Amino acid sequence: MFWYEIGGTARLGHAAVRENQLDISVDFMRRIAQAAAAETLPRFRAQGAVANKEQGSFDPVTEADREAERAIRALISAEYPDHGILGEEHGSENISSRHVWVIDPIDGTRAFISGLPVWGTLVGLTVDGDAVAGMMAQPFTGELFYANASGSHYEGPGGPRKLTTRKTTKLAEATLFTTTPALFKGAARERYDQFEKQIQLARYGADCYAFAMIASGSVDIVADPGLKPYDIVALIPIIEKAGGVVTTFDGGPAEQGGDVLAAATPELHAAAMAALRG
Repeated sequence: MFWYEIGGTARLGHAAVRENQLDISVDFMRRIAQAAAAETLPRFRAQGAVANKEQGSFDPVTEADREAERAIRALISAEYPDHGILGEEHGSENISSRHVWVIDPIDGTRAFISGLPVWGTLVGLTVDGDAVAGMMAQPFTGELFYANASGSHYEGPGGPRKLTTRKTTKLAEATLFTTTPALFKGAARERYDQFEKQIQLARYGADCYAFAMIASGSVDIVADPGLKPYDIVALIPIIEKAGGVVTTFDGGPAEQGGDVLAAATPELHAAAMAALRG
């Protein structure tokens, strides 16, 4: 039994958790995921138009991005009219509120337009700037990763379960993901290359899916420079409540984005941070 809805047939996961962070229930997260999937899935692998948001480089956006965010914002505004919203495609509203929802309707648009199912819908909630709840939905694979007051959880193939990170503490035993080493510039690239040489297995790409795999116990480290708040806010509580650590490369809070390092254990995070800082 999965959370998502395809072709008008609802497939519901296990019973909603009643005691949760600020009444952010898994049922509400499922509703967000279903609303976003209704906009993204019909357009996935459909060869739709792609626009470029940034001159001088390629920062793609699709109709699926815009319409999915519109649907998510409508649900949040109806349920929590006093809360603020920060979205990648439609900007901000009421962000002076203590409660601000941060939305990336399709994290991994490059994967989306390439037909690869490693993109996801990210929706996170901050309270006074701290990420307290979040979800990552991958509708093509029928997966929902979420965190609220009850912990970090998964719904999808194989059945629902609580998420727990792997207990890796040594770089030499770790699996690392980064979007691409090309994002590290100058001396930072030299430090990254030395860091990667200490890792057992390094892989590239996967966007938000790589972060979700830390929470699920399949990946140990993700190091990604230049993230925006909507790239990471939803993922912070999913990883932290599964036992992992998420900060910037210098150990600061990651809610505002920047150069972000996530790891499965505090020990591994400290070793990775030392290597990336040189």
